[in-house]
Amino acid sequence: MPHIVVVGSLNMDLVVRTPHLPRPGETILGHEFMMAPGGKGANQTVAAAKLGATVHMVGRVGGDDFGRALRGNLRAAGADDAYVFTEDSAATGIAIIEVEDSSQNTIVVAPGANAHVTRADVDAARSTITSAQAVIAQLEIPLDTVLYAMRLAHGANVLTALNPAPAQPLPVELLPLIDLLVPNETEASLLTGIEVKDETRAEQAAQKLHECGARVVVITLGERGAIVLDQQGARRIPPFRVKAIDTTAAGDAFVGALAAAYAAGRDLDTALCEASAAGALAATKLGAQPSLPTRAELDEFLKRATR
Repeated sequence: MPHIVVVGSLNMDLVVRTPHLPRPGETILGHEFMMAPGGKGANQTVAAAKLGATVHMVGRVGGDDFGRALRGNLRAAGADDAYVFTEDSAATGIAIIEVEDSSQNTIVVAPGANAHVTRADVDAARSTITSAQAVIAQLEIPLDTVLYAMRLAHGANVLTALNPAPAQPLPVELLPLIDLLVPNETEASLLTGIEVKDETRAEQAAQKLHECGARVVVITLGERGAIVLDQQGARRIPPFRVKAIDTTAAGDAFVGALAAAYAAGRDLDTALCEASAAGALAATKLGAQPSLPTRAELDEFLKRATR
């Protein structure tokens, strides 16, 4: 399996299950609470590590109990936290997540120390980044830092993967640095101005992002699977059918598994199959990182699953 570097966020997730998501001004009684390690960067780190990749993470936490717990969780998953630095001026990031019984969720993130990840942090990991097989980033840390990391990796001919979440406008110079761009419907809509309501519009959005410079575009469509566009054209990636419990980290499982498999030399369609399976498996459990599958779980699922 490959050597991967993830540049991104670490949060402690505070998760409440509810009968339905509250309307403005409404107070409802939830029926389950859990606190679990999260943050898109840490989720994707753990996703790739649990599938057997060698993973280093670059990021920041506060000097508090949440920060210590998040670093410990990375190590427990087999990831390296040498470049996860402590930010004394801010608390560790948190996410407040409401999950309704249908499995849909809302998430509010307080970035905390994630907002302090800088170019200097990337420079500290320079030799590790330039010798990796893949570098993954998201947008829960400063955009300038993401651009700097992607430029460094691209210049060293390292595979670059970007999950442009949470959705926000991107500088024009970023997409030409990206080998694998993996937005969901909302993010693809914001980036292109095309409202991604169906597969046809997803293909149109993927084509536009490809024309902006991204080499391979994968738009995830939740329970409808995904659309991929590369040099061979656009095609649909069918979903795996599961009973969803919590979709919080399904997208991160998809990204981590896709980057790990593609960087390991699997062809794109095989890598996408593994990614789709990992995302489906993650949706069957509550919580972000606790839901991410191991290599053994993924292999067993692929043997018996139907699409």
